Amino acid sequence: MIFTKSAIPDVLIIEPTPRGDTRGYFARVFAKEELEKVGVSYDIVHVNRSMTEEKGTIRGMHCQIAPKEEDKIVQCLSGSIFDVALDLREGSPTYGKWVGEILSAENKKMFLIPKGFAHGFQTLEENTLVEYFVSEYYAPECEIGIRWNDPFHEIKWPLQDVQVSEKDGKWPDFKK
Repeated sequence: MIFTKSAIPDVLIIEPTPRGDTRGYFARVFAKEELEKVGVSYDIVHVNRSMTEEKGTIRGMHCQIAPKEEDKIVQCLSGSIFDVALDLREGSPTYGKWVGEILSAENKKMFLIPKGFAHGFQTLEENTLVEYFVSEYYAPECEIGIRWNDPFHEIKWPLQDVQVSEKDGKWPDFKK
């Protein structure tokens, strides 16, 4: 596995190193000891999948706050997404900044989003399947969100024709 720091150094791009032959390929997508070598301590408590039928759909921006903060590793199993991490860690040099990466079934990239970040994505294709490896159980009482089109961040979503759930459309603007 190859680990690359994104424009926000705590957010990592993970690239599996597939070994292929005439049958296809094999690739490791999670290895605790490899994460520890790059300074990440990570325990998976559950794995989630999200299927989105419509191209342009935005899911996010979501975050779990203390005491149920969560790390997540996100990968796209079919289709493609523009995946976004937004730093909400007060005192961080990148507080209020965001970073995005295209994840697809084809490029096999994954995004490691640490505690203290809001997360969201936009589907770039129909019938897109996303999987998350999460370090904490879902706790609705600790869930917060930032509106996907908050003017402070100006996230550059690739597609202009968007669909958003009622819940995600009602998240508040970011308050610095």
